[in-house]
Amino acid sequence: MKYIFVTGGVVSSLGKGLAAASLGTLLEHRGLKVVLQKFDPYLNVDPGTMSPFQHGEVYVLDDGAETDLDLGHYERFTSANLSKLNNLTSGQVYESVIRKERRGDYLGKTVQVIPHVTDEIKGRIHEVAEKMEADVIITEIGGTTGDIEGLPFLEALRQFQDEVGHENVAFIHVTLVPFIKAAGELKTKPTQQSVAKLREIGIAPKVIICRSEHPLDDDLRGKLAMFCNVPREGVIQFLDVADTIYEAPLKLHEEGLDAVVARSLGLDLPEPDLTEWKAFVDRVVHPAHRVKVAVVGKYIELQDAYKSIYESLTHAGAANNCGVDVVRIDAEDIQKAGAAALLDAVDGVLIPGGFGDRGTEGKILAARYARENDIPYFGLCLGMQIATIEFARNVCHLDKANSIEFDPDTPHPVICLLEEQRDIREKGASMRLGTWKTQLRAGSRARELYGRDEVNERHRHRYEFNDSYKETMENAGLLISGTSPDGTLAEIVEIPAHPFFLAVQFHPEFQSKPKHPHPLFDGFTQAMLAHHLG
Repeated sequence: MKYIFVTGGVVSSLGKGLAAASLGTLLEHRGLKVVLQKFDPYLNVDPGTMSPFQHGEVYVLDDGAETDLDLGHYERFTSANLSKLNNLTSGQVYESVIRKERRGDYLGKTVQVIPHVTDEIKGRIHEVAEKMEADVIITEIGGTTGDIEGLPFLEALRQFQDEVGHENVAFIHVTLVPFIKAAGELKTKPTQQSVAKLREIGIAPKVIICRSEHPLDDDLRGKLAMFCNVPREGVIQFLDVADTIYEAPLKLHEEGLDAVVARSLGLDLPEPDLTEWKAFVDRVVHPAHRVKVAVVGKYIELQDAYKSIYESLTHAGAANNCGVDVVRIDAEDIQKAGAAALLDAVDGVLIPGGFGDRGTEGKILAARYARENDIPYFGLCLGMQIATIEFARNVCHLDKANSIEFDPDTPHPVICLLEEQRDIREKGASMRLGTWKTQLRAGSRARELYGRDEVNERHRHRYEFNDSYKETMENAGLLISGTSPDGTLAEIVEIPAHPFFLAVQFHPEFQSKPKHPHPLFDGFTQAMLAHHLG
């Protein structure tokens, strides 16, 4: 087993997750089986209760784990199917240690960061190694070297490399090489200081990935190699990719990252065949057609809040040789200006998941505009509930129909709480989470797009369609085309008479990959292209 640890220095948001995922891509294309995991030093147990403004998207795995959005990169860039084992936070570590202390597992010893907390961290690496068959485990350490909360993780990794052998471990440090405009030059000192901090702890990186807005010349590479004690070929340039993040593996391969890492771990590997990946990137960068999709949400100014949705649109667009231009629209702006003013020029409307009532009426106006003007509509999670509320009000004439999340006193609660959710007070991990089966209705668009009778999809929600309104809705033209196997929960709704009006209670964006776009995103993109060309 080989272990690669990716740390970050100087500043946050350098793209450690993208670098780790890209390395995973390259090693997979060299024939290795790769597993990735993320260690986050924050004290939250998981990001499930964190605001998207703080943390971006919460990514949900098959087993229901609410995880960091970087795990989305890991699953999209590799064939790995991850679980709760692959995201560890300080909150989980300390929760486990305290639980063991309360049980008496430590036999009355004083509980300390070393060895008890560090043992817990090392234990997670060993557990992943034992339970997930792989040749290489790539572990990204969140935060920035020097952060006080990250020190136990780095100390654990220092111990770990001694235990498994330095020849089986490669540390990669992602760092910033800033350009000082007034001086007109790149500066290496921040990287030198960051690497020195790591070496104080007892960790010596074998590779430095340098994020920079300008290319690194030979002199600067030599300076970094000398002061940071890495081989010259271990200084890797990582410029911002021009068009799509899927260029990152190609750029890092050109820099020799995968070759350097393989050599440092004593691996004799064939060259990667990146032909298919390059073809995918070419279709993303140079599509034959372009369409516009309005994503109507309330965290719209944040790039990472709907990260998986944007990537899924990219995947489906490439499959159809079509660029998908996202028009981000704040739902509250639709409430103020009206749907026609903001949606007139788009080829599709997508309403993503979310919580809370802010912007809800704007989303309902957007769904109505798409339905009445034959614009392709795709609703995800809350987007399905919005579509249902709109249809109930304006087609079924159920005045003031709503979700009890937004109006507990609504006379027509078309969206309501499940019985088992009514008495839950804790927010964390208390929703319907993870993979659940959906039975597809014969003859429906959903069945046609999936090409099979039953699918598994990932959920993250607390409210459900109220089954007592099923007959009323279907008689008016809203088909419930996907249900739980026992038929009690509505999972997919669609309007057969519409060019494309489909909404799902789950999150299909969590299962889309570059070379295997999700069938529903694929169908939505085809419908947008037909609308554009028609």
